[in-house]
Amino acid sequence: MPLPLHFREYGDGGGVLVLLHGLFGSSANWGSIARSLSSRYRVLVPDLRNHGQSPHAPEMDYSSMGTDLLGLLDSLEIGYCLLVGHSMGGKVAMHLALQQPQRIRGLAVVDIAPVAYRHDFSLILDAMESIDPAALRDRSDADRRLAATVPEEGVRGFLLQNLVRTGSAWAWRINLPALREGMSDITGFDQPAGMSYPGPAHFIFGERSDYVRPDAEPVIREMFPQARFCPVADAGHWVYAEQREGFMRCLEALLRQGMG
Repeated sequence: MPLPLHFREYGDGGGVLVLLHGLFGSSANWGSIARSLSSRYRVLVPDLRNHGQSPHAPEMDYSSMGTDLLGLLDSLEIGYCLLVGHSMGGKVAMHLALQQPQRIRGLAVVDIAPVAYRHDFSLILDAMESIDPAALRDRSDADRRLAATVPEEGVRGFLLQNLVRTGSAWAWRINLPALREGMSDITGFDQPAGMSYPGPAHFIFGERSDYVRPDAEPVIREMFPQARFCPVADAGHWVYAEQREGFMRCLEALLRQGMG
């Protein structure tokens, strides 16, 4: 059974555009981009399971996340949409496009490939799990405790978006145990045998990122024969946050092709 995903909605005209966040993220990550597109499209931005305000569940794999997303589309009586997914969200988008190609008008996969990655984010999980939210005085207290393991201020700020007040105490709204248990599924990608997505698929990636390497291109083209590649100069993994103009230029090429 699909989980009922929490989502944000922007605009009500044109085709439906769905934006999917990455690991440790939420629908809030896409707010600025979603608002900029809302004058032309109906933009849906869900929190994926175990993230944001969506329900928690022990299963954390792409089949489950794809089923959740399909359930959201069905509940809103949306027959088809264009999917944009960053990192883990990009893998969700690819999985659903391969499983339900008739439901997807086009695909933008942001800085990820349909391959297995070696990193398991164990240091970040360790750092977050080492903090007892109930013992925190304020968000700055959590930031100081994270700094010993996560020196990058921007990364800490991103992770701490998951720290919320519940009554008089702090709590993690992200399901850390489920993410740890499902990490091999999150960093992996099981290619459905013989399946391919025939529609437009644009792979947008940062030139300074190593997530989309040249050796992934044959795998991508096998599953997505219409794949186009759009590098964004001076961008790392957080393409749309680091170089918004370059990202939007790449995305607009897909919107012209997929939305007409």
